[in-house]
Amino acid sequence: MIDRVFKLPPEQQAIRDKCFHPSGTFVEFPKEEIEQSIPERFEKIVRMYPNRLAVKMGERALTYDQLNKAANRITRAILDERGPGREPIALSFGHGIDMITAIFGVLKAGKFYVALNPTFPSERLNYMLTDSTAGLVVTDGRDLGPVLKLVDNAYSLLDISKINDLSLSAENLAVSISPDDLAAIMYTSGSSGEPKGVINTHRTSLDKFFTYTDFKRITANDKLTLLHSLCFGSGEGDLLISLLNGACLFPFDMKSESVHALTQLVEREQITVLHLPPALFRQLGDIFSGAKLPSCVRLIQLSGAPITQRDFDIFKKLCSPQALLEISMGSTETRGICAALVDRTFSFPKDGAPVGYPRPGKEILLVDDDGREVGPNEVGEIAVKGMNLTGGYWRKPASTNSKFLPDPEGGERRMYLTGDLGRKLPDGFLIHLGRKDLRVKIRGYRVEIAEIEKLLLEHPGVKDAGVIASDREPGEKQLNAYLVARADARPTINELNDFLKAKLPGYMIPSTFVFLESLPLTNGKLDRAKLPLPDRQRPGLLEPYGPPRTPVEKALAEIWAEVLSLDRIGIHDNFFDLGGHSLAASRVISRVITSFQLELPLKALFESPTVAEMAAVIEAHQGKKVGEADLERMLAELESVSDEEARRLIAEESGKPSRGDQRD
Repeated sequence: MIDRVFKLPPEQQAIRDKCFHPSGTFVEFPKEEIEQSIPERFEKIVRMYPNRLAVKMGERALTYDQLNKAANRITRAILDERGPGREPIALSFGHGIDMITAIFGVLKAGKFYVALNPTFPSERLNYMLTDSTAGLVVTDGRDLGPVLKLVDNAYSLLDISKINDLSLSAENLAVSISPDDLAAIMYTSGSSGEPKGVINTHRTSLDKFFTYTDFKRITANDKLTLLHSLCFGSGEGDLLISLLNGACLFPFDMKSESVHALTQLVEREQITVLHLPPALFRQLGDIFSGAKLPSCVRLIQLSGAPITQRDFDIFKKLCSPQALLEISMGSTETRGICAALVDRTFSFPKDGAPVGYPRPGKEILLVDDDGREVGPNEVGEIAVKGMNLTGGYWRKPASTNSKFLPDPEGGERRMYLTGDLGRKLPDGFLIHLGRKDLRVKIRGYRVEIAEIEKLLLEHPGVKDAGVIASDREPGEKQLNAYLVARADARPTINELNDFLKAKLPGYMIPSTFVFLESLPLTNGKLDRAKLPLPDRQRPGLLEPYGPPRTPVEKALAEIWAEVLSLDRIGIHDNFFDLGGHSLAASRVISRVITSFQLELPLKALFESPTVAEMAAVIEAHQGKKVGEADLERMLAELESVSDEEARRLIAEESGKPSRGDQRD
């Protein structure tokens, strides 16, 4: 059966045809090129552009020839350690060039990689290592402490910083790799409460590469940013469309750099394609209040969270008239699902988030609870049909069979039920209307509520648990946990925070914990709609409530209460124990600077995690009033503080491990 491919409307095709680098020549790829491996395609590009800049981060830069030779040395080191054969290789790196080099090194060895985020709790990383069955962990010799804990005696360790001492050849190897061999396992949370590994083959990855290249009109003259983690599909997509096309890729670590530094990179390197989360794009909008991004930016892509009317307005304000905005939807399981390129004449829908038309080779259906297709403008679950979806879930055949269904019409295509709700316009344009199940977005991260509930139930003092997401304020969701405590061992809020901190990344830690006598049930199942929304009462902490003693403490307590949506704040309450995170901390500091208009070192404010400590800093600087210009400078300085730096500074003074690991 011939795969049905949705044809773009003429107006969308016309917009897409404008999307190319003005000095680049876009070349259509014959579809038979998918019948190869990623290393084959990469080595072809190396032969075409050996001396062209491939990757650059800070002062470090590699040409295509240098990148290829570095990858070849890693390949030989892996083969010396493990021998030939298909197997998973774990990669534990920070965001940067070494991770990119290691990915190509693994693939050239005929093996497949499992990307680990070294900032995740060791328990989560250990699960990924055990589940993937990786026998070797490759790292770069930096921050080896957490890696050594992971490796222990069960895994071999390869430190690529020592490879140059081994006198390994940098020439290409002749390793036979089939398009259907595995290329990567990418872990995402699953409804079972455990991370699930999604299988990618060389074929599915190259299908994504060719589709994205064609859609974005990527050429060797383009310069792209890499802001998204290579542990996830969004980062992998940027890697493929740049380095398999001869373009230049600029990794940029938002955890250690500022938004101002990103804008400087765009200007200095003349970035043409800028891919970033909507939340970060909004920060750019705040910085460029009366200015525009450089005209070199021809394409803005927003992904990771639904875009809003505000995002589109920022695009129109920031970008040149020739620039285009890419809106899209995808998942780790299905790669890209749909997308559209829009210019400033686009009419933003009143309800939902626009996500575009089906990607080539994909068919989008909306189905009701019985699996029947619904009509135009009716709401249904988004289902995707296609040939080159991912290979399913690693070592989870039951989950694979339940989510990847045979095409009801027959043939070799499969259908994937996304769990997202949508509505299609008559011309096929898809509007995303949120999640059908319990998967939610918290500060741009996809969170599986089942995983949090599962871990809460592992606490010895918790008898029953349920978690929901609610709006802290418009556009910002928070997680709320509801607990039934065991009669003899009711845990404190502090204990629950510390328990989860060791097991989950910060964005998965609930902001509030509510204790109930019992959870509301309907037909034996938790009725989430009947869970009460958290009130504004201060949570029960180990620290007893301490009322403000001075006018400064009173003013600060009011600021904290407003930002954290609480009825009162004790002067000795720790910021994170109240449900705070780095974004809320920045709001507090901004309000403090504006209200008191003092010449204050920002670090001193960030190191004051309680009202009493912050008040002491303010009172010590009472004689240092500042003018309007200095006030604006300080606020701009605050804007440049990265989330990671804010989290570290807030917790550092108290002598505790950074609670930013809990919250963000």
